Amino acid sequence: MPDQQLHRARMASSVAATLISLACGTNYVYSAWAPQFADRLHLTTTQSNLIGLAGNLGMYLTGIPIGLFVDNRGPRPAVVAGAVCLPLGYYPFRLAYESASGSVPILCFCSFLTGLGGSMAFSASVKTSAMNWPHHRGTATAFPLAAFGLSAFFFSLCGSVIFPGDTSAFLTLLAVGTFVLIFGGFFFLRVYPHTPSYQALPHGGPGLSDSQRLRRTSSEEAKHPRPSPLGSPVRGNPEVEPGMSTPTTYTTPATTSTQADAEAGSGEPSTSGAPHDQTDVEAARPPSPPVPRNPDEIEDIDETSSLMSRSSSLPGDVLVQSSVDMDRSHRVDIRGWRLLRNLDFWQLFAIMGILAGIGLMTINNIGHNVIALWERYDNTVTEQFLVQRQQMHVSVLSICSFSGRLLSGVGSDFLVKVVRASRVWCLVIASLVFFIAQIFALNVVNPHFLGFVSGLSGLGYGFLFGVFPSIVAETFGIHGLSQNWGFMTLSPVLSGNIFNLFYGWVYDSHVVTGPDGDRQCNDGLDCYKNAYYATLVACGVGMAVTLSTIRHQYKQWLREEEGKGAAED
Repeated sequence: MPDQQLHRARMASSVAATLISLACGTNYVYSAWAPQFADRLHLTTTQSNLIGLAGNLGMYLTGIPIGLFVDNRGPRPAVVAGAVCLPLGYYPFRLAYESASGSVPILCFCSFLTGLGGSMAFSASVKTSAMNWPHHRGTATAFPLAAFGLSAFFFSLCGSVIFPGDTSAFLTLLAVGTFVLIFGGFFFLRVYPHTPSYQALPHGGPGLSDSQRLRRTSSEEAKHPRPSPLGSPVRGNPEVEPGMSTPTTYTTPATTSTQADAEAGSGEPSTSGAPHDQTDVEAARPPSPPVPRNPDEIEDIDETSSLMSRSSSLPGDVLVQSSVDMDRSHRVDIRGWRLLRNLDFWQLFAIMGILAGIGLMTINNIGHNVIALWERYDNTVTEQFLVQRQQMHVSVLSICSFSGRLLSGVGSDFLVKVVRASRVWCLVIASLVFFIAQIFALNVVNPHFLGFVSGLSGLGYGFLFGVFPSIVAETFGIHGLSQNWGFMTLSPVLSGNIFNLFYGWVYDSHVVTGPDGDRQCNDGLDCYKNAYYATLVACGVGMAVTLSTIRHQYKQWLREEEGKGAAED
């Protein structure tokens, strides 16, 4: 596929990933309809939070199996599964609202399905974006991550414009809209090649050690390479997903007999035919990355190139490598039990848990904050007015989350490439933003200023999730990104449960139940104030762990530099 056409295909895939992600963050719109749903079914705040937490469990608890599935089977099957799970989860809520009755366990299961569907489609979108744009991974993943954060605003805006104050119609919109966006993006979401692969010709002669000529092969040769003497595939040809384009292949003559010849003489099977570890990407990388003399000349494929290799003594080995493979994320592959024994993982796991839990408490309960402050400030407000205010704050949360995700994704690339600093500094910014948000939450009595709480909480949450996938890929490797991200997202399951249930307990302790079963809290800020004291302390702990992680990574970098210096000497 020509480079220009390949670029357009990647762009289309990125747009599809962004649209799919727009349908995956609907768990964050829960606060826009949860209070009215709870009132109609006479649920307590704690029961309402349990239903919301089930959605979070579906989103985060299933991260590991979904990650393994995406890494091993590719992104497209996960997208289809997500398109099915989301409407199956949302439509029963509409039926329960219409009948004004429903079993809490069943509603929790339906909420779990919405989180599961969003997680599957979103994981596939992020993985695709990361693989398609390896040199700009922070920016590339920022768009689906930002769209994920913008999802609540998108659906809240559509609901307020098309179905103002109609909770039943809004739930129908969630069921239908998520399916349409994800299923439509499925047809364009693909992983495309970004590097040429190489083959070693089984013959050569003296005089080619310093300079070897590259030969461009046709696309058909790339799809159907010539067999080696033993009949095994030639190195550099990955297992390609059916229906996906294959990159142009280049061949280089070897200076002596090929590795296959040597293996044939020894009677051992050729390792060049071993299955590739990454099946959903269309470009292979050599198992032992060589160091090119001049990486800037890699793209000049039609010219005579110097292909010297210091690290390989095997004639016929691939001696030129794309700079993509020189990136740490393509050289490192830490996953599974190795991940659990890694200190970096546990530090990042703690940061994710603390900060995500803080954000989730406000995201899931901003609707209750709105009701508590407005009913104390003006007891004449109508239910429709409260619904509009809830949707407004959900929109503010979503827009700020979108902005935070975009800023942290692009900003982290700037930190790494220009400032030469760690991406983890974006997590320091997230901690500071969360800290300021908790200060506002503890002091805002006038509901007109509640936007500072929702806005800053969304911004901090966006900064957190906008950069975290890039940090995970950079630290543990791109090839296990989905499953490693699945491990990482287990942390909000624990912290989110703790903070949300604590909020529900605090709020319910101030609620008065009327003769008709209606539940109301007339204490204003005191309805939930104590919950934000807990998150304020958590912000301080999160900041300390983040700074400790930066210090640890800096020491690691110094040791690596010292090791390189000693090796050169």
